Amino acid sequence: MAHEPRLTRALRELLAAQRVAALGTVDEDGTPFVSMVPFVVDGQDRSLVIHISGLAAHTRNLQRRPRASLMICQAEVAGEPVHALPRVTLDIDAADAVAGADAQACRAAYLARFPEAEPMTALGDFRFVRLRPLGARQVAGFGAARSVDAAELLQALGSAT
Repeated sequence: MAHEPRLTRALRELLAAQRVAALGTVDEDGTPFVSMVPFVVDGQDRSLVIHISGLAAHTRNLQRRPRASLMICQAEVAGEPVHALPRVTLDIDAADAVAGADAQACRAAYLARFPEAEPMTALGDFRFVRLRPLGARQVAGFGAARSVDAAELLQALGSAT
């Protein structure tokens, strides 16, 4: 097995452990908008998958401007310092999963992590969206911050499931 750098391992573990992220989009007037989205890593496709409603503001924003930001952060522990919480901010490009095999692959990956969401997958206004990573900024703890290129992100996503 090839050596995995410590920060890459920390990134992979963070992506695998967390289930929700903050999605930052921009509306038609250029106003930033942040929302919470459950996500799953699709290790086969090396992307992240979200399931969102066509009625949501972030969906309209992504349709207009598919370039967005996604922040995944380790959960806070009561009484512990928060300034060094491990986190990563991904620069992403969003694209609706097309009907057919891609949509079915997204659905299967999503329901493997969120089986309780199965009834929502039958609602007509919901869709699966693939978030393709372009780069990231990782904070693995105090004094451990770095930029991550797309190639290393793809490596971490491929092993995060």
